[in-house]
Amino acid sequence: MKVDITTTDTLVVGAGQAGIAMSEHLTRQGVPHLVLERDRVAESWRTRRWDSLVANGPAWHDRFPGMEFPAMSPDDFVPKEQVADYFEAYARHFEAPVRTGVDVTRVTPNQGRPGFTVETSDGTIEAQRVVAATGAFQTPVIPSIAPRDVRLTQLHTADYRNPEQLPDGAVLVVGAGSSGTQVAAELNRAGRKVYLSVGPHSRPPRAYRGRDFVWWLGVLGEWDNEVRTPGSEHVTIAVTGARGGYTIDFRRLAEEGVTLVGRTEKFDAGVAHFAPDLRANLDAGDANYLSMLDGADAYAERNGLELPLEPEARIIPPDPECVVNPLADLDLARAGITTIIWATGFSQDYAWLEVDAFDDSGRPSHQRGVASEPGIYFLGLPWLSRRGSSFIWGVWHDAKHIADHIAKMRGYLAHYDAIEAVSTAPERAAPFDSRTQRVS
Repeated sequence: MKVDITTTDTLVVGAGQAGIAMSEHLTRQGVPHLVLERDRVAESWRTRRWDSLVANGPAWHDRFPGMEFPAMSPDDFVPKEQVADYFEAYARHFEAPVRTGVDVTRVTPNQGRPGFTVETSDGTIEAQRVVAATGAFQTPVIPSIAPRDVRLTQLHTADYRNPEQLPDGAVLVVGAGSSGTQVAAELNRAGRKVYLSVGPHSRPPRAYRGRDFVWWLGVLGEWDNEVRTPGSEHVTIAVTGARGGYTIDFRRLAEEGVTLVGRTEKFDAGVAHFAPDLRANLDAGDANYLSMLDGADAYAERNGLELPLEPEARIIPPDPECVVNPLADLDLARAGITTIIWATGFSQDYAWLEVDAFDDSGRPSHQRGVASEPGIYFLGLPWLSRRGSSFIWGVWHDAKHIADHIAKMRGYLAHYDAIEAVSTAPERAAPFDSRTQRVS
């Protein structure tokens, strides 16, 4: 589709959950804008997730406030395709000005005049403001320790689809957050021999005393935490909505046949070497789990909630053999391992954004999404303003804050523009029209 827009007030880059939320709030504020998406709306939910993935939170929670998931029980966990359909329907609901199939290749600040010049795969756009809503899951990260062995199939969870996709043989899954744990469990149920490399992690209960953990985090104020606990910057969360939702327990996963190993340190001549930290990582995950139960119990007692007691939730299974005598190394060929799946997260790629909005390490420099470069905004990043920022409902609230900021700045600029326009008329040309202009 040929883009015939040449100027707009605010350009939103990305039409995933962040971009759609941003567009809704800009529309509410009356801010003319355009959303550009290189693929389809919510493309990552369709093509960068495995086949069986569902949302990690229940349908009543993991959604935008203005629309429920159709034909879903509130406590169901929504399959990925239906999540993508939801965002497409949401965008249609308020007629979001989305242009798909357009890649933004470069954004540079204008010199001697306000705004930015945006180069795209379909022409140049002039925008007064730019919102980078490309989210947290942009570039899959496979660490440099990955072995250079053509006999091994190696892929990131972003490229994993199902067990049938992999060659016969055992699988080493590196990373035990939500993605790695769910993939390891799925492969184990499919009859594969699985080794799961477990690093530091948080391990909340799926539900406790009849309430889902997202509810407990809400009433305990955890979603609104604005600062991470020191030392937890890179700790992953092991939680799942798969198979109706259940609490991840690594010891029980081992009882079902998965061999747990410590954090993967290196590969040398076909041998994987693991850190001696498996038990410590499991113990820390258990402590995190139990502390949440403690907080829930205290809240229920203080508020007189008559919720069913659940003493069995505090039972930690005994250590399996792979924890009692953990592997320090593993010869991949002897173990029959033919595939390594890297559940090692994502990095952000802002090479296209050539503005002064990054710190010395290349990370976005912002306060609640408002960048250090005036007119630039970031949205959809973890901990943008709080713990819930990268979640579906959290990004909606962050988008509202940014849209409010944009509306406020437009008000400041419009005040003196209007005065100057009157005082210099008719000699002075009309000021910049922030409404989207179309080339006839």
